[in-house]
Amino acid sequence: MECYLDNSATTRCTEGVAQVMTEVMCSAYGNPSSLHHKGVEAERYVREARETIAKTLKCAPKEIFFTSGGTESDNLAIRGAAYANARQGRHLITTSVEHPAVLNTMQYLEQQGYEVTYLPVDENGVVSVDALKKAVRPDTILISVMFANNEIGTIQPIKEIGRIAKEHGILFHTDAVQAFGQVPIDVDEYNIDMLSSSGHKINGPKGIGFLYIRKGVKIKSFVHGGAQERKRRAGTENVPGIVGYGAAAERAVRTMKERTAKEIELRDYLINRLTTEIPYSRLNGDKVRRLPNNVNVSFQFIEGESMLLMLDQNGICGSSGSACTSGSLDPSHVLLAIGVPHEVAHGSLRLTLSDETTKEDLDFTVDKLKEIVQYLRSMSPLYEDFIKKHQQ
Repeated sequence: MECYLDNSATTRCTEGVAQVMTEVMCSAYGNPSSLHHKGVEAERYVREARETIAKTLKCAPKEIFFTSGGTESDNLAIRGAAYANARQGRHLITTSVEHPAVLNTMQYLEQQGYEVTYLPVDENGVVSVDALKKAVRPDTILISVMFANNEIGTIQPIKEIGRIAKEHGILFHTDAVQAFGQVPIDVDEYNIDMLSSSGHKINGPKGIGFLYIRKGVKIKSFVHGGAQERKRRAGTENVPGIVGYGAAAERAVRTMKERTAKEIELRDYLINRLTTEIPYSRLNGDKVRRLPNNVNVSFQFIEGESMLLMLDQNGICGSSGSACTSGSLDPSHVLLAIGVPHEVAHGSLRLTLSDETTKEDLDFTVDKLKEIVQYLRSMSPLYEDFIKKHQQ
């Protein structure tokens, strides 16, 4: 039996998306910048995908700019806004639980003389709106807060953050890579000025993303060359990727209500079984304000890497945190930020569901996990000492 429960890392490209991409690669292969009929045909496909994605955010098609993915979109938004608005100020605000694409970009800007305030979060991973208000300065030019956390699934108070940014005339960027297609997003309602997304998180292709940039927002481009994407991002457009992303976005929004209702039911079932049937376990992240498909649990006296390897041997694909940092031996910066002890953070497991996940998948996973945790704890001197101490 194979159980793929790592959908926050990437998702399976659906047959429908793959089919439309193949058709475009083989038939509409022209360069969208060319004036002949093949170029016009390719440009039409790009335009239609842009319009489809714009509808999902309730914005204008001209406010959607295609990139290579979430990381490039975050870089373009943060660095682009910082450089374009440096005369107004050099202070930026973000949180301590952002994706490395945001945190490392902020650290890069700090090396260039910008100041960054990293807001803490509470035990559920939620940033304080009051703390944000206090962090705002006259020279603050950008607030960047992720819509939902990629590790623990916590959804931030984006609407309130957007209102604060607008009241102070500060640009507001949100990394919505995990949220887009999972929760409804209205950029005007939330006062979002820039939003990052990535295709492969919603059953689309890898290597394609977009950055929503509100009309009138000034950013500096850092990819120089041709005049593609209205001079914001040079380079021949990835037409098959863009078309695939458009198809995936349409499907995600069309199926959202029914799909996420099913995911929430299964998510809560999995959380309940894990936290009640495996002792010395804890749920990470907010129990209610979390992504429909996200489960993150820490098990005491367990090394996460060993647990993942043993799960994989049983056909179960999970993660110990962000796939972008899974090669690191350090515990998750997100778990440490919400107060999980260092040794407990090492035993974390993220399981993220899809519309293809079944209850049978979860039952199989829990049953195997119970065996694995028991086996790994039997070899742990810390667990042995803990049990002896509590038996006295």
